[in-house]
Amino acid sequence: MHSTVSGGVATLTLDSPPNRNALSPALMSALSALLAGALADDAVRVIVLSHTGRVFCSGMDLRATSSAGGAGDMPVTAFPDILTTLAGSPKPVIARIGGPARAGGIGLVAACDIALAARSATFAFTEVRLGVVPAVISVPVLPLLTPRAARELFLTGEVFPASRALAAGLVTAVVEDEELDAEVARYAAMLALGAPGALAATKELLRRPSSDYAEMAALSASRFAGEEGREGVAAFTEKRRPYWVPAED
Repeated sequence: MHSTVSGGVATLTLDSPPNRNALSPALMSALSALLAGALADDAVRVIVLSHTGRVFCSGMDLRATSSAGGAGDMPVTAFPDILTTLAGSPKPVIARIGGPARAGGIGLVAACDIALAARSATFAFTEVRLGVVPAVISVPVLPLLTPRAARELFLTGEVFPASRALAAGLVTAVVEDEELDAEVARYAAMLALGAPGALAATKELLRRPSSDYAEMAALSASRFAGEEGREGVAAFTEKRRPYWVPAED
């Protein structure tokens, strides 16, 4: 794996094409470290999860699982921490899906806030065909799918196109292959316009919605009265960019 930072955007790249960017212990360890670095870097406003090679991510590294001992030694036991970090990131995370995503790879996609797929990308929950269960990835995936779609796709293991992933709620948008990088850049630029604290608070709201108007009014008032709220209103009135918008490279 490797990462780059430019214009407030940290791009973390799955970079193991020989094994189709499978979730090996080494790749997951590297991804965890790069995520931690991006979250700790105040210059990073948006995180993009990308890949090299034809495949986004083929799921768990089956060679690693076959060589493991008992259940406690299985590489999958390290995966929940990665999904939790992605989903709980106070910074917005974009998945750039330029090729097939399978099993655990779809878990990565589902844990991101925005998922942008090339039209040629395909998807499949292949677990049952391997004699295993899509258990860990069900945590981020099931809230996105309708119950009927979940039953069909989880139980059949069928390969489905990006258009079906869009209709099922797995991805945000599907674009032509040659337009994918431009669409990722467009979304990253939009997300960088949001105030860091406001984005983090909004992500928390999305994770834990409330129907308590008094609680929500207090949250809204505190944001209006806070530093970011006052700066945002002042910048709007003065027709300038607020201080949190990254400078162009």
